Amino acid sequence: MFKHILLPTDGSALAAKGVRAGVRLAKSLGARVTGVFVIAPYVPPMYGEGAMYVPGVTVNDYKKAAQKQAAKALAVVEKAARAAGVRCAVRSLTDAPAWQGILRAARSQKCDAIAMATHGRGGLGGLILGSETTRILAHSKVPVVVVR
Repeated sequence: MFKHILLPTDGSALAAKGVRAGVRLAKSLGARVTGVFVIAPYVPPMYGEGAMYVPGVTVNDYKKAAQKQAAKALAVVEKAARAAGVRCAVRSLTDAPAWQGILRAARSQKCDAIAMATHGRGGLGGLILGSETTRILAHSKVPVVVVR
């Protein structure tokens, strides 16, 4: 069945639920996992046609903060995998939108499945906010296991 499962995370409690389910699936199948955290590219604050300068928020500061957040989120993946005895790798990458980064990671890591959680927003909330999960489901070439 699946040999390599991608586990996307944004560091939220909901994403951790998807990670735990993905690790359990990997353990039951004897698969390995790769955790991925997608960092949004730095975009300076803009108002109208001009940029606003915010002292202390440099590109380097943003990158450091984003990498720190990624490391914290990916540590959850590593801890869950270690506790279950599942082989694990982690990586972060910069991409926008996040769903494209997740699919790019699945391809580059040669994952044969993606396991992730969803908020389950429907109706107007899903329409306005969009859904990374919906976009991944629509564009993924590999099976996607959705945890709700």
